[in-house]
Amino acid sequence: MTGSWPWIPLILLGAYHGLNPGMGWLFALARGLQERSRAAVLWSLAPIALGHAIAIALAILLLRVIQGFVPFHLLKYFVAGLLFLIGAFRLFRSRHPKGGGMRAGWWDLSWWSFLMATSHGAGLMVIPVLLARPRAAHMHDMATPDAAIYFGFSFLLAAVVVHTVSLLSVAGTLALVFYQTYERLGLSLLRKAWFNFDLMWAIALFGAAVAALLL
Repeated sequence: MTGSWPWIPLILLGAYHGLNPGMGWLFALARGLQERSRAAVLWSLAPIALGHAIAIALAILLLRVIQGFVPFHLLKYFVAGLLFLIGAFRLFRSRHPKGGGMRAGWWDLSWWSFLMATSHGAGLMVIPVLLARPRAAHMHDMATPDAAIYFGFSFLLAAVVVHTVSLLSVAGTLALVFYQTYERLGLSLLRKAWFNFDLMWAIALFGAAVAALLL
């Protein structure tokens, strides 16, 4: 657990975020179909990944600030409460932020991706992973058993990079696979191969909230 923490959970969570069409691969696919260019798909993924990474980084930095003032046993309830609220919002009112368009530039795509990740609570889903840091790994950082868990800048940067690379790998693969599918079969298969990811995302948020409570 100590050796693999938190990299395996961050990779798996990044992959799950990458599966969600609302996190950007569907937008990249749409641009590629509009431009009739695989390069347009790939070009769109970079700013989408950047916006997602910024949202994750801000959530982690917020944790870094709050943990200096809020005891750990209260912090986990605070995080769990936020995750439950966002999960309920996604479940009963699954609107998406508006902004940008098919002709969106680099910064437009980054801003749109940041808004999507923030509104979906993607950054908050990472926090329980960090709060679950094995006790033996951070005992020397804790003045008391209830003290804040310390995260160095290099660790936080690595966590964001690992998570984002995982998201980018999965989202990029899906966008390119569906682009290839369209080139061969048209839109008929894309219309059939669909499911309610908003529901799955809400369930994942509830699961993250439960995980935070069980820390």
